[in-house]
Amino acid sequence: MRLVTVSGPPSSGKTSVIINVCKSMQRQRIGVGVVKMDCLTTNDDKLYTKAGIPVKVGLSGNLCPDHFFISNIEACFQWGQSQGLDILFNESAGLCNRCSPHIKEVMGVCVIDNLMGVNTPQKIGPMLKLADVVIITKYDIVSQAEKEVFAFRVRQANPRAHIVHVNGITGQGAEEAATLLQAADEVKTLSGKRLRFSMPAALCSYCLGEVKIGADFQMGNVRKMQFHK
Repeated sequence: MRLVTVSGPPSSGKTSVIINVCKSMQRQRIGVGVVKMDCLTTNDDKLYTKAGIPVKVGLSGNLCPDHFFISNIEACFQWGQSQGLDILFNESAGLCNRCSPHIKEVMGVCVIDNLMGVNTPQKIGPMLKLADVVIITKYDIVSQAEKEVFAFRVRQANPRAHIVHVNGITGQGAEEAATLLQAADEVKTLSGKRLRFSMPAALCSYCLGEVKIGADFQMGNVRKMQFHK
């Protein structure tokens, strides 16, 4: 089975892109499925079900969705295998810009939208910089110049990635994206595989439920700003 990890900031159009790509693959009789991970709640599983795409949902609750992802991705992969899928898409929650949701030797996709501002690609870490494919959405509501400048900034942030423009509403560009993603390598198991970059570091008193403000209540991995008088 092939595995594709799809990440991106909140409301960038990940679900719409995946649905349109899956529809393109279904027309070619390729078996596709999705594991949707989110934080508190999601209705995206209804959209996948309506499109005839097998789906499972995982909610991270009060845990970092990136850590939740890596703790559950092996079980998700095994579920996809049990369904006899050809390609399994793992859609992450809308992640912070430091997240690292891509795995070595597994196709990694980052979805960002053209409305984020031209400096945004430089602010996104491994989620964008280490992706194999970057899909840009909402390009149809900006000028041609803005579209080209944004794509150039993406290229600066990740020179090796394939850049594809996909319209989440009309599906334009989904065929090209589907062709790229079908080239993903087959994966037999995720056991022993490695992330492309380390997770964001976190283990402090607030991670463990502390809610009080003040140095007396702060322990563990804490970083302080320096203010010079």
